[in-house]
Amino acid sequence: QVQLVEFGGGLVQPGGSLRLSCAASGFTFKRYVMSWYRQAPGKERELVAVITSGGGSTNYADSVKGRFTISRDNVKNTVHLQLNSLKPEDTAVYYCSTMVDFVRSWGQGTQVTVSS
Repeated sequence: QVQLVEFGGGLVQPGGSLRLSCAASGFTFKRYVMSWYRQAPGKERELVAVITSGGGSTNYADSVKGRFTISRDNVKNTVHLQLNSLKPEDTAVYYCSTMVDFVRSWGQGTQVTVSS
């Protein structure tokens, strides 16, 4: 039973920073690619960042390149997303995700609100 739990969301001002964390359990974490998605009200869920199983390669949506950083700790079974230079358009629920045995799993989501 894959379990993903996100932490770290909150209210921040434009230009501010936030660090999101996701605690994973129920699978061999170090073998799997991990991703962060986000979904704004009335919008489609979009892929934000991806990190390979060993953490050696990352990819980002164009909208967040240079501002967000994904990382992982395969000892603690955690994945993180550092959000810098936040903009109002970054406001969304952020989800940690992975795919195990052909099933896409999601955390409960954590709200990020960027507002003055």
